Amino acid sequence: MSRIETIERKTNETDIALEINLDGCGKSDIATGIGFFDHMLTHIAKHGRFDLNVKCKGDLHIDAHHSVEDIAIVLGQAFNKALGDKRGITRFASCSLPMEDALANVAIDLCGRPFCIYNVKYTSGKIGEFDVELVEEFCRAFTNNARLNLHINVPYGTNNHHIAEAIFKAMGRALSDAVKIDPTHNDVPSTKGML
Repeated sequence: MSRIETIERKTNETDIALEINLDGCGKSDIATGIGFFDHMLTHIAKHGRFDLNVKCKGDLHIDAHHSVEDIAIVLGQAFNKALGDKRGITRFASCSLPMEDALANVAIDLCGRPFCIYNVKYTSGKIGEFDVELVEEFCRAFTNNARLNLHINVPYGTNNHHIAEAIFKAMGRALSDAVKIDPTHNDVPSTKGML
């Protein structure tokens, strides 16, 4: 079964074309107009072993908020659709990932019920020109549209770039483990019989 999904979404604020292959090899082609965000999405693809193509033209003359949030919406929708009925997936996964001074702990449940916990403190409001609050906006919009539980805890870290990068790498790794097909089971991993 192919787990590939393509979505295009155009609003007055953004024009997005996105494709994801959950069974890829970590290739990415990402152009959002936001350099730091491109870097973070590349980490999700690389460490998630997803093939990910993202093109976005957004109202960056205002700021990056609309582009980051809308890309998260589209990525979440594509991710959820690519999972299909979730038959045979591992479902639960977590990753504790260090990035020099920072440690990110990410836990995921592909349960169909969106819920996001985000316990992260930064030492300033910016990474270059990127607002650090947009990392949380991305995580919440992705969670709501991918319909999953996402718990992110960063117990320590002093470098904002390292904190954010650890989060995105850990998300990629945990998502990769959660979507893996378990060869010992061909059912939906839930007592309900559906997710």
